[in-house]
Parts: sequence; C-alpha cells; structure tokens
Amino acid sequence: MPRHSITRMRRETRRRMLTVATVEHLTPRMLRIGFVSPELADFDSAAPDDHIKLIFPTGGDQADEKPCMRDFTPRAFDPAGRSLIVDFALHEAGPATQWAAAAQVGDRLEIAGPRGSMIIPDDFDWYLLIGDETALPAIGRRVEALRPGVPVTTAIVIADKAERQIFSTRAHWTPLWAVRNGATGDDAAVLRAVLATHDLPPGEGFVWIAAEATVARSLRDYMTGERRHPPQWLKAAGHWKRGQADANERIED
Repeated sequence: MPRHSITRMRRETRRRMLTVATVEHLTPRMLRIGFVSPELADFDSAAPDDHIKLIFPTGGDQADEKPCMRDFTPRAFDPAGRSLIVDFALHEAGPATQWAAAAQVGDRLEIAGPRGSMIIPDDFDWYLLIGDETALPAIGRRVEALRPGVPVTTAIVIADKAERQIFSTRAHWTPLWAVRNGATGDDAAVLRAVLATHDLPPGEGFVWIAAEATVARSLRDYMTGERRHPPQWLKAAGHWKRGQADANERIED
C-alpha cells in the first residue's frame, strides 16, 4: 500500500458481559478498571483510539427504558488472559463516573464493540498527540505501540501535576504537560501556548487531537491554519461536551 495509507476496519457489533477484576487509582482523577470474561475470546481492537460502548444500568423498572451508553477507549487487552483494561477520567459527574467511582471487584458491566477501527500506519516521520485527561488512554496506548526511535510528542492539559502519567515506550517520547487554570480554564489557549514553544520535527507527521468538543475544533483549526499541517494527516475528536456529563461527540473521523 502507498505510504501513509490510513485504512478503516469494520466489525459486526457484539455485546459482551464483563466482570470487574481489579480497581486502582493511577492518579487522583484517573481510575483504572480491569475486566475479565470468557466472552472476550474473540474481542479485537486494532487502533489505539478505538472506542467501545459501556452500557450502564439505569436503575429504572421499565422494560423498554433506553440503556445508558458511553464511549470509552480500550486501554489494553490481553487475549490470552481474556482481560480488558479501561481507564476512567473522573471529571464531570455522570453515569459513567458514578459507576466507576463505586465499582468493586465482582461487579458486572456490559460492553459493545468496537464497531470499527481507523488504522494510522506507523510509517510517519513523527507524531504529535494532543488532548486532555480523556485522551490519555488512547495517547498512552499509541505511544507504547510506536516503533523504536520514532519521535512522538504529547501535549496534554491536566488539572495539576499529580495527573501526569508515565508510558513505557521504545519511541523517542517528548511529553509536554500543561496545567489548566482552574476547573473552567481555557484548555485550547493553554495547549496552544505550549505548542507554540515546540518546533515540529522535519518530515511528514501525523497529528491526533482529542478533548472537549470545542477545544478539539479550536486545536484542529490552529494546527491546519497557523501551523499549516496537512488536514489529511490529522484526526480530531470531541470526547465530551462541556455541560453534558459523560457526553461524547466525535467531530471528525
């Protein structure tokens, strides 16, 4: 295939019932939950930013009540152990945050998907990954999977220094951490300021962005406009919308 060919993979959507096996705090605001299930035997996630639907109990007694679903990134998957890890950013309160905060070993949760994957080849000269806490699972997974020595920069806005994470990688990783100014700070402005001090490497690179929907749009426009990055080598996604707890809006795929 030609260099930099981005491909899509589609799958039949399937539901699986999982059991909570582990619960741990990576940071004060990031919870990691490990799931196990024999139904994961044929689970497949081909791209670091795949998303699965987590189906949360609504607590209602109506048989036709619509289930509550939220999109999450599979942080890691072990086929041999039939285990799946999902990281939960504990931000605006909603069904997902409430469920995760109360989760205990033995709890059960249904998932669906992933329905498809957008596979970005590891043949670019460099990578730039931008986002907030909700992007960390996908960013961590991609950084860990990149080929040895390839330059990858991550620019991530967090609540405070305690939210920093360390990824084990063979790539040449440059982490840029930005602390937002208060709970309602302008993430886009903070990230643009950090990126303005960073010179992109020579060659052809891929930019990946995920954050609150308006922030992701602003950063997409900044990278394709002011920084003149080719739009065909950029992907931006709104992982949530301010004022809508646990909301997810994919603004560009």
